Order: sequence, then structure tokens, then C-alpha cells
Amino acid sequence: MVQQLTSKTQAVQDPASPQKSVTLKSNYNAELKIWSGAPMQHRFGKDLSIGELIFKEMERNPDLIAQISATEGTVLTRRELQLNAMRVASYLRSENIGQHDIVGLMARHTTHMAAVAYGCFFNGTQVHCLHKSYELVTIEKLYGLTRPKIVFCDGDEYEKVKKATVGLDVKIVTLRNHQPGSIPIQTILETPIENNFQPTRLEQGNDQTLAILCSSGTTGTPKAVTISNSHLIIPTDVKIASSTVQYTYSTLDWISGLIMILMAGAFSTTSIVADNEFDPGFVSHLIEKYKVALFFASSPHAAKLGNSKEFESADLSSLKYFFYGGANCSLDVQQRIRQRIGKNILHFGYGITELNASIGINFNYDWKPNSVGRPLSGVQVKVLGKDGSLRGPNEVGELCVYNGQHWSGYYGNPEESATVRDAEQWLHTGDLGYLDQDGYIFIVDRIKDMLKYQNHMYYPSDIEKVIAEIPDVVEACVFGIFRAENGDEAAASVLLKEGSSLTAQDVVDFVERRIEAKYKQLNGGALIVEDLMRSANGKTNRRATKAHFLKATNTMEDK
Repeated sequence: MVQQLTSKTQAVQDPASPQKSVTLKSNYNAELKIWSGAPMQHRFGKDLSIGELIFKEMERNPDLIAQISATEGTVLTRRELQLNAMRVASYLRSENIGQHDIVGLMARHTTHMAAVAYGCFFNGTQVHCLHKSYELVTIEKLYGLTRPKIVFCDGDEYEKVKKATVGLDVKIVTLRNHQPGSIPIQTILETPIENNFQPTRLEQGNDQTLAILCSSGTTGTPKAVTISNSHLIIPTDVKIASSTVQYTYSTLDWISGLIMILMAGAFSTTSIVADNEFDPGFVSHLIEKYKVALFFASSPHAAKLGNSKEFESADLSSLKYFFYGGANCSLDVQQRIRQRIGKNILHFGYGITELNASIGINFNYDWKPNSVGRPLSGVQVKVLGKDGSLRGPNEVGELCVYNGQHWSGYYGNPEESATVRDAEQWLHTGDLGYLDQDGYIFIVDRIKDMLKYQNHMYYPSDIEKVIAEIPDVVEACVFGIFRAENGDEAAASVLLKEGSSLTAQDVVDFVERRIEAKYKQLNGGALIVEDLMRSANGKTNRRATKAHFLKATNTMEDK
């Protein structure tokens, strides 16, 4: 069990500032070396599932605008969205799909994507969300693991999903660009709603799985991360009114996308959705046109937005919350955005998919720039050194977090689950960081070699294995070069066989042909070297090899 706070707990508050929108207290137990957020405040019935909670909130505010599609031109009230979700749930029930089954979702923010998600929540059916950019082999492995009965996707990815699920006897429903052989979502929405429809009561209560998202595994293949029905996933430290207009590009395969759709359901906000690719000019116009008050962006998208001309000229006065996170973000970019949108609006956040909730949000950027804030309500944090000893303020180590909620682990992978959460239920994040004397969290680096490009996780070894297929290659070392707008761009130093005429561009082109996913290509380039940098025992030193690459190519990383 987690240690409880004692009389030696110290409470630290921010300097007095009447202009701050949110103030979080930080409680530090100097004896146990544990930082704690405020006690969790339950705003909803504790026994309600996520589906029941959202269903009841929709009944309370049926006439409010729930969703506006900026690309498809549709508008739905909460009652209309609720009815569509009930039709989806009724269809699932007619197919004998219940709370022990899984439905796949691999889709953009189209008009009816939210109805599919809410319909699964109403029915207690787990929804396994994948990103549209995943390669065929990745989809095949993940859906081969969870074996969904139905997959909802866009027609753009229909053929890829069809090939990946060929042995699973899966029905495929398309949400846009319908293809021959698929079931159009409009057919599902013609399903009669069951008489006296009510959301399903969950057999395991809020410990039961709500959704399955993805995280990278040690082999580079994404792991299926279970998300429970716990209310801790819905942020309560930010007071959100039903008049709030919100927008995010993040789809449901990202924890931020899932949190945003749950917030819309629980707080009766208006969601602006769009099914196009991320475009900073489009987003700037969208914020101005729809008077968006709450906006979330991944750090790379925030960088693209902050560097765009449209962001400089758009009317952004409606913004009250600009949340960003998911990766490191250049301090220069943060400061540029802060100067553009004003005080107490920019908030750097930190969360781990495995925790099923956010860990911290910085509500005082001007005082603590580049911090991800103090622990949120219900969250405890400790810092472990390499030897397992606890670290105090301003001492760097692995960040470990606890929030007391149930986690079912990685789907079908109990061994890997045990390496992430220990016997006392503390989650080991794999991130190096520290908490300062005021209880603010700072992320220093990632312990593992895992890289992140535009919010997609990948491992250097995935690319190294492909480069090794080139006959003239002896060895390759792949690393990430940080760019503010993209995150870690993969680059490679390559050792060739003697006498080879292979060029660096040949290597880049080969990887592009072999790897479908843009985020796992050599976006940072390649370099032919006489040898890789090595440690005393002969092993490749990734950090030294990267330093050599930067010097040899006269490349500078973004700060």
C-alpha cells in the first residue's frame, strides 16, 4: 500500500497572485520523500461507469450543442449525439456484443466518431483504438491480440484493415469514404433503439476496462494499454462550464484525445471536430471562428502552431486554456506562444497512458517555465535513484507515480505489465526528472532509447533492422535529433563494407521504401562513417555516435 502523509508533511503554495486561474497546493512528506496532490474530489456518482455518467449528463442538457464539424459542416445537439450513440449500442447488442467483447476503432474526427465511442461506453464494450498511420503488420498484431468483433474505420484505411483482420471474421464499418464491402455508418444509425434503453451496469464496476490504447513495447511493437472506467481520467482540477468550446486534433488512440472526448461528455461542452490533417493555419482560423476556449495540442503541433504566420494574425482572445504535452517542447516555442496568448493560459501537462490519468499540469507558467506542474488531485509522486533510493527536492531520478486506481495492465502481456507497476502499485514512468523545492515537476530525459516523432513512439532498433537488410551495410546506429515541430527525427550513422559505393541518400531512400510509417523513416538523414563510436567493451555508444553525426554534418538540435 502507498504510504499515508504524516505530521511531517509540508504544504507549499505559490506566491500570492490574484490573476492565477488555478492554484494547486503541493504537499511534501520529507520523511517518506513523497509529493502529493490534493485529495481527489468526486464530482460524479462514484458507482457510475463512464458510460452511465455521460448518459446521465446528456439527459440533463439535451438541447446544448455537443459537436460542430468544421470540415463536414454538421451540427449535433447533445440529444442527437446521445440518440446516435444509443443506436450504435443497440446495434452492438443486436450482434450479441457486450461487456466481455472488444470493438476496434481506427478513425479521424468525423461527424459520427464520437457516437461510436459513446455507444461502446454505453454498452460497456471495450474499444481498442489504433492510429490511422499504423502499418499493416502493426494492425495485424494488435487486432490479432484483442480480436475485435467489429472495426470502425475510415474508408481511407479500409483495405489495410481488411487485410490485417482477414483471419478474424470481423465486420468493418466505415465512417467516411465508404468502400465496396464495408458497412456505412449510416446503416448502423438506422438501428432501432431498444425500448427503455439504459447503459449497461458493469460486472466489475469502475475497475472494468473502458478502452485499450497503445504504447511502445521493448521490441518496438506497440503494447495494448488498458484504460479503466475510473473517474480519475476526467480532470477535476480545472473547472469547465458547459458554455466552453473545446478542440483537439488528437484522435482517440492518444490518451489526450480520449480525455477530451470524456470531458465533452461529462461537462457538456461543445466539441469542434475536423477530419483533415493537422494544419496550423486551419487551426488558427478554427480557434477564431468558433471562439475556442479550451485547446489541447501535442508538443510538436504546438511548435508548428507557434511558428505559423496565421497564429500571429488570428484573433485568439477566446482562449482560456492552451494545454500541450506528450513530448518535450522547445522553451523558445513555449515563450513565443505565451507572449502571443497572454498570462495564465499556457499550460504544460504530463501524463502516462499506463496511469490512465494526467500526472501534472503547470498552471503557473510564468513562475515555472518548462515545468509540467505540481501533482494533480489524487496523484502522488516519488523519485528513485539508480540504486533504488528515494530522492528529495531537486535530485534527479526516475519519476514514479501512484493514484490508487485499478489497472489491468497491458492486454495479454502480464509479464511486461509487472515491469511497469511494482508490488506497491507505483508506476515506474521510465522518465528522468525531479521535483523542485516548490513541488513542481521537471522532466529531464527518457531513460530508455525510445523516441517520439509527432506523438508516435518508436525504437531506433526498428529502423536499424531495416538498414541491416542492405547488403553493403555492416552496422548502423539510429538516434533521434530533436526538432521543435516534430520531436525526435530519426537519423543514422552507417558503417559499410569496404569498397562499397553506397551513399547516405541510398540508405534514406531504402528505409523510405521499406517502412510505410512516416514517423519511422530517416527524417533526420544519414551519414556514412568509417566506424561507429564505441564504449570500452566494444559496444556501440549511441550518444557519442549521435554527437559525431551532429558535428560531422554541422547539424544543430533545437533547444
